[in-house]
Amino acid sequence: MTEVVTGRVCHSCGQPFEGASWSETGLTCADCFHGRRPRTPPRDGQRAQRASRSRPAPAASGQASPATSEPVAVAEPVDGAALLDEVVAFVRRYIILTPEQANALSLFTVHTYAIEAFDITPYVHIKSAEKRSGKTLTEECLELLVYRPWLTGRVTAAVLVRKIDRDRPTLLLDESDAAFKSGQEYAEALRGVLNTGHRRGGVASLCVKAGGDFDLKDFGTFCPKVIAGIGRLPDTVADRAIGIELKRRQADEQIERFRRSQADADAKPLRARLAAWAAANLAALREARPDMPGALDDRAADSWEPLLAIADLAGSDWPRRARRAAVLLSAGINREDESLGVRLLADIRSIFDERGIARLPSAALVQALNALEESPWGDLRGRPLDPRRLARLLRPFGIRPGSIRMEDGTPKGYTAEDFSDAWQRYLPVRIPEIAATSATTATNGPAESESKPSDVAVVADVAAKTDIREGPPRRPKEEVEV
Repeated sequence: MTEVVTGRVCHSCGQPFEGASWSETGLTCADCFHGRRPRTPPRDGQRAQRASRSRPAPAASGQASPATSEPVAVAEPVDGAALLDEVVAFVRRYIILTPEQANALSLFTVHTYAIEAFDITPYVHIKSAEKRSGKTLTEECLELLVYRPWLTGRVTAAVLVRKIDRDRPTLLLDESDAAFKSGQEYAEALRGVLNTGHRRGGVASLCVKAGGDFDLKDFGTFCPKVIAGIGRLPDTVADRAIGIELKRRQADEQIERFRRSQADADAKPLRARLAAWAAANLAALREARPDMPGALDDRAADSWEPLLAIADLAGSDWPRRARRAAVLLSAGINREDESLGVRLLADIRSIFDERGIARLPSAALVQALNALEESPWGDLRGRPLDPRRLARLLRPFGIRPGSIRMEDGTPKGYTAEDFSDAWQRYLPVRIPEIAATSATTATNGPAESESKPSDVAVVADVAAKTDIREGPPRRPKEEVEV
């Protein structure tokens, strides 16, 4: 006699299981039933010992890990703006961050507690040009603050999707560059989780064994995610991420040494207040529809909408600070796009603007593109760009060369008007780089006053316009105070 049972402990190996068989030997897991484990029942002491291996060991008294303990919300009301300020001060004790980067991480931390209010979650991409720039340290700090943290570098594909589906953690993925270069099965599973996990209802499908047979099962992938590593993420993932670029600390940049036990003790009351504020404001956050800076493209606006909703509800100066962070971290020149066609459009716009002209022959445009030191046009598969290939790259955008009138004749070429529509559709609003201070000499981090009002005005003024001649403005008037 055989039947499928669930929620039991194997009489043979002592391990818990989900699917197994009942036979004359008693309740056995699938491995033991099919002869892959010895079927001799263990003694009581052995059974208890084996069962204990499947449970996490309890933490030492007074040192409960935030990864295995739910924060207990405080009873009294919590000031949202003051709470965000405290999170900023906490992370800047240990990490060199610009004010905008710290503000983004603070808003994201609150978001992990209030994720039930939103249908989209942003990803945070912590990146650097070289190792030893503080990426892992940043995730270790966030592990003490965010809701249900899961800090990991490399697990099996099965564990990755099952844990996200079961626990809905805040995934803190370290060494992402190595993860994407590991085995194909894990890399593809990770890519699938990240491609679908930004939106509620996203799933990853796996083949699972059930009752001796195989079947397909969908596992939920929606949860907050922080991804740390050197280099770029896959384009589809990077497009949904808020980039936090770190640099190695200079000798004169002072921060506090990270001692986990002390930092955990300091973070514990913060976690309690984060949980309380999120619980008290879930309903308001569900109904929030924050105004978005026009400088953000659609993907960036999706990522920032939950964070701006939190900032608006927190009040004080956080609505301004959050929108400034959104523009500086996720708009304009700070918004990377690896598409060769989009890169070509951007470089052509720069050439037309720098020369202040309305038309340019194909040969002259190709010569200018090939002379750009940081662009790929001088060496495309071993050959420089030529007029024929330029025309082929521009054809998908509906742009074709034509006869243009110049002082010395009518050669084939392009006018700025030919590119106007493509520039407006495919290129972000260009925000000038602002000399935001990236370091602090105080352990608690500098105040928000580092961001000069004049800088804010520059950002607002530029974001209110497009660089396209005769193009319409793309930014609502109410967003002037970024």
